[in-house]
Amino acid sequence: MRGRGRGPRQPGGGKQISGPRQRDGGKRAGGGRAVARSRGSSLDGRDDERRGKRASPLHPRGEAKRRGGVGGGEHSFDKRKHPAAPAPKRAPTLPAAARREGKRPASAPPPETKAAPSFVSTGVQNVVVSADEDGMRVDRFLEARFPGLSFAHIQRVIRKGELRVSGKRVQPKDRLKAGVGVRIPPFKQEPPKPREDAPDDVKTRAFLKEITLYEDDDVMVLDKPYGLAVQGGSGTTRHIDGMLDVLRSRDGQRPRLVHRLDKDTSGCLLVAKTRFAAAALAKNFRHRSARKIYWALVVEVPKPKQGRISTFLAKEQMEEDSFMRIAQHGEKDAAHAVTYYAVVETAASRLAWLSLKPVTGRTHQLRAHLDHIGHPIVGDPKYFAKENWPLPGGMQNRLHLLARRIVIPHPRGGTIDVTAPLPPHMTQSWNLLGFDLGRYDPIEQAPVEE
Repeated sequence: MRGRGRGPRQPGGGKQISGPRQRDGGKRAGGGRAVARSRGSSLDGRDDERRGKRASPLHPRGEAKRRGGVGGGEHSFDKRKHPAAPAPKRAPTLPAAARREGKRPASAPPPETKAAPSFVSTGVQNVVVSADEDGMRVDRFLEARFPGLSFAHIQRVIRKGELRVSGKRVQPKDRLKAGVGVRIPPFKQEPPKPREDAPDDVKTRAFLKEITLYEDDDVMVLDKPYGLAVQGGSGTTRHIDGMLDVLRSRDGQRPRLVHRLDKDTSGCLLVAKTRFAAAALAKNFRHRSARKIYWALVVEVPKPKQGRISTFLAKEQMEEDSFMRIAQHGEKDAAHAVTYYAVVETAASRLAWLSLKPVTGRTHQLRAHLDHIGHPIVGDPKYFAKENWPLPGGMQNRLHLLARRIVIPHPRGGTIDVTAPLPPHMTQSWNLLGFDLGRYDPIEQAPVEE
């Protein structure tokens, strides 16, 4: 009788146990020989491959350690080549009592939160149109009083009839009259933000203050320097009109020019700070209520020493430049121009200091008129027609023309009367020629033409 025998020990260290013999001679139903398998072993490693493992002599179960391996196998991990990542720093903690009170560690500042915009609500307002607002469009009237409202909102409020003028509906383009009542509906808007001037704006504001001769709530008179343009043009980026933007008021009103001076003319330049002042001053200029006096240094001495120049002037275009020429009455685009002049003082017979009073305000009127009578202004690059005329030594070749004085009724009563000093280049010439600034000016008595 045969006993159960032990098979040879397998490389994996397991036992081979013979099972009962099969009745069919040791063959399975599938036709193959039944083979007893030992624990931890496989045939050609195929079973272990199915489980995603490979046999290792160090690990009978066929699992190779991936970290801290000593065999240097394909799954071993070398700490020298792959240093571990540093552990994250833990945030500072507080005692439990402090945490319950909602306190935070000093090193962890609270997160920033954006404050919700605060809106200011206005109730129904019944206002009266002021003299400064006379003639304003209805939409511009609302825009000036409520700068924070959008244009679309203003238009919608007016068209829906929520705004009433003297109890009636109006259109955005309708004009208001001083003294009428306006019912303004309630609004919600953000409060005006504080103005933050850019560095250039601060410099511009300081410059305008430096050249201001007179200022009140409605009017400014500036001493315009030589060479600074009054308005922009081709290639002109720095000018007085552009600088006035920095003086815009909180209600959106921007100072505006009332008249003009040539770029190379110095002296009094009138500026209106409000709409009301602009309308009143422009009316005075149209009605010739403004009195302007200019000083000029001209070639030789006019005869007679006091006179009136009356011509027609028309603009002439030559390539990229233009000038005013003497025109005939009835000629197309010709405009009548009248100037009074008087000799104040002379330098022998070579130069004369003239006081000028223009009755009309045509472009280049004084310069064209003085050239017309044969006494052009010294340093005039456009109308000086004297050939081979030597400039006296020590005198600068710049236009010697100054808007010396302006006298005009003030929009709210009284009179504006401002005088400008000589610019540096004219001061140099006056000192060189020995002219007395306190000398009597005969043009003051020139007649007034309507």
